Amino acid sequence: MTSRHPSSPRRRTVVRAAAASAAAAPVLATATTTSAAPAHPAGPPAFLHGVASGDPLPDGVLLWTRVTPEPGAEPGSGRGAATPVHWEVAEDREFARISASGTAVASASSDHTVKADVRGLRPATAYYFRFTAGDATTGVVSPVGRTRTAPAADAAAPGIRFGVVSCANWEAGWFSAYRHLAARPDLDAVLHLGDYLYEYGTGQYPTQGTALREHLPAHEILSLTDYRTRHGNYKTDADLQALHAAHTVIAIWDDHEFANNAWSGGAQNHTPDTEGAWEQRVAAAKRAYFEWMPVRASTEGTVYRRLRFGRLADLHLLDLRSFRSQQASIGSGRVDDPERTVTGRAQLDWLKAGLAASGAAWQLVGTSVMISPVAFGALPAHLLEPLAGLLGLPKEGLAVNVDQWDGYTDDRRELIAHLRDRSIADTVFLTGDVHMAWANDVPTRAATYPLSPSAATEFVVTSVTSDNLDDILRVAPQTVSLVAAAAVRAANRHVKWVDMDAHGYGVLDVTAERAQMDYYVLSDRTAKDATSAWARSYRTRRGTQRVERADRPVR
Repeated sequence: MTSRHPSSPRRRTVVRAAAASAAAAPVLATATTTSAAPAHPAGPPAFLHGVASGDPLPDGVLLWTRVTPEPGAEPGSGRGAATPVHWEVAEDREFARISASGTAVASASSDHTVKADVRGLRPATAYYFRFTAGDATTGVVSPVGRTRTAPAADAAAPGIRFGVVSCANWEAGWFSAYRHLAARPDLDAVLHLGDYLYEYGTGQYPTQGTALREHLPAHEILSLTDYRTRHGNYKTDADLQALHAAHTVIAIWDDHEFANNAWSGGAQNHTPDTEGAWEQRVAAAKRAYFEWMPVRASTEGTVYRRLRFGRLADLHLLDLRSFRSQQASIGSGRVDDPERTVTGRAQLDWLKAGLAASGAAWQLVGTSVMISPVAFGALPAHLLEPLAGLLGLPKEGLAVNVDQWDGYTDDRRELIAHLRDRSIADTVFLTGDVHMAWANDVPTRAATYPLSPSAATEFVVTSVTSDNLDDILRVAPQTVSLVAAAAVRAANRHVKWVDMDAHGYGVLDVTAERAQMDYYVLSDRTAKDATSAWARSYRTRRGTQRVERADRPVR
């Protein structure tokens, strides 16, 4: 296998430029060397990877766990006997009031993972759940998890509150952000916007010698065995287990669940000559993802789907990897090509129809990459567009991250025009990917903003651990970032705030009057006991389509 150091992934080009200026079909896995999973105690089955819940509905939730049936039955090994698993959902932690129960089988065909799509629950209600491996009365009992159903579809929910995270690289640091979110009892769910795990081999990203802890397996993951092993590796993290046990998690994927800068036909970090067919790798990655994540698969084995939280909000979740065209070159006029897409026709039509038909007060859109334009056009607005047409340059300025919606401007123009033409107000895009925190207006025409209106707003959360500007340049925080952030804001007046250095998470609080994102930062991603502190808050008031700074967090 050929290893490539990801020295300059496109998502980080923007900060460099600123500084300078199981639904898939089963796959036959090719066996590769795997590293050992957590030690299994001799004896009966064990729950070594925690419990989880996801995708809340008014009457149900999806439960998840993984059983290690015997010593040596590590993730991806194919070893271990089929094991009966009993699950229970109760209104109390002592399980005196059982609301639902059932049985499933953990077998090697699903890597001994178990999912239970529970229905018949009450809306807007907290529940506790657990699993028992083996005999329902004498078997081994899992840790207890807590979950919460969504409000009834027609309910006037007074508010919802989500933790928001993205980009957690095992080798770059500890997952302290998850620990701090797990400790908050006030969250309805946690929204994970992608890059839940990374595909690289040990020492490839971050650079050799800087890995805080090593990936399993140690090589870049390619096969079904590899992806299963890596998922199992991540779910041994105590902070991640605590997050899943404490809160319902709503997840979408981005590129690193497959390979860096993935698109429908390949990836920057994939070489078919040495690593096999891209289609086989994607099928393996998707199968492992749906086995190991508390996510319901939608059509075509993808993750785009919609969840409703009463009349307060619809949450539209996107898949921006499965259907996209290959990324264009930076500076190329191909970013404006109407034949190129980031969503695919069917998904864009689905999103537009859902936005238009929704009667909810807020439209929340989970998008794994930034939709707000980030461009560096030195020419005045009245000269930029005509010269761009003549020279074949991007019409909205020089896009510096073509992996974002900036690289697919026709899809963005169509979506923003739909919001404007159908008078769809109060749309908030929720984003990860770029390892920085942003608060943006989403303008109808960036070149003439603020004279042209804003069609929506966008809150971008930084990474849990993955490298941002100071990590990439290996300088102290704010050594370069203050200048870089000022350059970004000067060239993009719709960007109201950007933090290029911190790691952390967000907390989104939505009421009938406003949607507010509170940004929290960690003291040190390399410290296992890292503390968390509030950094800033931005909100958008109902009916304004613009962000403004708030002077305090909601809690």
